[in-house]
Amino acid sequence: MKQAVIDIGSNSMRLTVYETTETGGFTILFKDKVMAGLAGYVEDGALSLDGIARAVLGLMSFRNTLEALNITQVSVFATASLRNITNTTQAVSTIQRATGFSIEVISGEEEARYGYAGAMEELDLSDGLFVDIGGASTEVVRFADRQLITANSCPVGSLKLYRDWVKKILPNREAIQNMEHAIQQAMEGVIHQSVPQGLPLVCVGGTSRAALKLAKRVCHLPESANRISIQQLQQVCAALCASQKAAADLILKVEPERIHTMIPGLLILRHIVEGFGAGEMIVSQYGVREGYLCQKIRKAS
Repeated sequence: MKQAVIDIGSNSMRLTVYETTETGGFTILFKDKVMAGLAGYVEDGALSLDGIARAVLGLMSFRNTLEALNITQVSVFATASLRNITNTTQAVSTIQRATGFSIEVISGEEEARYGYAGAMEELDLSDGLFVDIGGASTEVVRFADRQLITANSCPVGSLKLYRDWVKKILPNREAIQNMEHAIQQAMEGVIHQSVPQGLPLVCVGGTSRAALKLAKRVCHLPESANRISIQQLQQVCAALCASQKAAADLILKVEPERIHTMIPGLLILRHIVEGFGAGEMIVSQYGVREGYLCQKIRKAS
């Protein structure tokens, strides 16, 4: 059976179409995304009318695609994009009326759990850490003996940092320092040294995938690589923080859509790696949508 899942995120809106089996397996058939940047439309804590219209536009684009593919089984969920605003009820209601989609707003803990579950569909790890850096929130999970131990959602993301602290396209030294301080405050109590040092850090989401692409270019890694050493991550951070011109050239060559959010996202990633003393980064191609598919849709079938 073909099943579509739409994720309304704070930075991007993503559609994935799956072929599911009776035994609970799945294959990805099609992907699409809209860089809606909804976190940039939050004014005084509320999603603006322009932001609501942007979300509607993205969903209607997906609806047209799904109708062309003749796919009727569609699940839609929203993360911090509609969770961390003061007008959630009104925004969701307006978007639902305009698009005909039913939208589930998942909690930060649910987002962390779904992301971890999705990554574990691809990777076979018994102990480690999991992180999903989004546009307005970052989810962190500790797991051991193949069991989830803690799941936390922190109110800091790449697009939120950019909007709060960066005045131009790329941050200057002062902006980087302000973002580092904001990250430390937002993640206080989540990152601690009580976990064993050297654990692998499983990463999902756009920031982590972009970091992997940058590492492949900066550190000359093979295209098939899905792991980054901590030293290689530091090389990427150094390359992006050396000068604004060098950073802009590198990002535009590798991941131009993230010209605004790449450095803020990497600062969050570096803070987590250093805070936990992680051993290496493993980037999974599966994440919250696959976890949502497995945890919610499979159980209903």
